Amino acid sequence: MDDAYLDAVLSVVERVPPGRATTYGLIAEYLRDHSDPDLGVRDRGGPRQVGTVLSRAGGDVPWWRVVNATGNPPARHRVRALDELRAEGCPLTADGARVRLRDAVWLPD
Repeated sequence: MDDAYLDAVLSVVERVPPGRATTYGLIAEYLRDHSDPDLGVRDRGGPRQVGTVLSRAGGDVPWWRVVNATGNPPARHRVRALDELRAEGCPLTADGARVRLRDAVWLPD
């Protein structure tokens, strides 16, 4: 994974506001469609690559605000992510197990 793609992913995640969430796929799609061609990050990856960036280098950004397409946070950090989301007032399902993306989704620009 190159530094340009890593920086681009982390830059988008830093912009997700408290109480909102986005998905790995939406970040990947945004980078495909809106990245500066000179950075060379277009067509670099999909949702899995975004997840890889966050698992390897996402400790300093609000990684818990990025979930999968069904609103599930990362399995390994599920409890912490849900605690963070709950504390921020992010809309969760009635059982508190997932983000209600219909109400919580944040789209970059």
